Amino acid sequence: MKYIGAHISSSGGLEKAVLRAFKIRATAFSFFTRNQRQWTTPPLTEKKIYNFKQSCIKYKFTPQQILPHSSYLINLGHPIDYLLEKSRNAFIDEMIRCSQLGLIFLNFHPGSHLNKITESDCLLRISESINIALKNTKNIIAVIENTAGQGTNVGYCFEHLSEIIKNVDDKARVGVCIDTCHLFVSGYDLRTLDNCEKTFKKFNDLIGFKYLKGIHLNDSKKIFNSRVDRHENLGIGEIGELAFKWIIKNKNFYNIPMILETVDSTLWEKEIAWLRSQKI
Repeated sequence: MKYIGAHISSSGGLEKAVLRAFKIRATAFSFFTRNQRQWTTPPLTEKKIYNFKQSCIKYKFTPQQILPHSSYLINLGHPIDYLLEKSRNAFIDEMIRCSQLGLIFLNFHPGSHLNKITESDCLLRISESINIALKNTKNIIAVIENTAGQGTNVGYCFEHLSEIIKNVDDKARVGVCIDTCHLFVSGYDLRTLDNCEKTFKKFNDLIGFKYLKGIHLNDSKKIFNSRVDRHENLGIGEIGELAFKWIIKNKNFYNIPMILETVDSTLWEKEIAWLRSQKI
């Protein structure tokens, strides 16, 4: 199955995200389970949990089709211990919220070294953070998103993602989400069929498709290897249409949420329809 959707606003209630996804004919969606710009948020009430679950049943979204995204504030590789602890606690809280909602994934950006520790030390802290979160939660798979490599962010290459996974104790509860914009601007070319094949062969060799739990389908405003994270709608950025046609036809991307985070949300229904129209 092809699960195609977008990152949907949950304004007005988490169940509204489900309805909005249905309205654009999505078969997958992403959303924030809480305000992504605040450290603390009220716990989920039984009513909110019930409303969300009932909406998923009504509009036929299973946990396999939903890829919730964590707060941008969280830095699981933070070099300062008390701030690292703050991020770890927030991450655990988000995993618990996902579990309460009956979900199975939590997508997150790995972290930044802030020029205070080495990349290797930062990656190890991220793995340790994941281990702590997994020990304090049940069921949820921690899904690491590749980054654009902007600023001091780690996770911009497959080697980084592989290193994080290597040091996670429970490998059944860790996975990867690949963002195509981040991939492109961090130095993985996607502009030809040959480059798509080479890039994902390298992914499979270093990480393995068994860890791929989702993909963010974004074109890029910025040029190849620029390390600048600026999304664009499909086909009108620096990547172009070919990569998205190749991805949508490739069986390695079946049965995982494929999520648009493109800048003009009014085009999402059209983009979803275009992706779905691509034939093998």
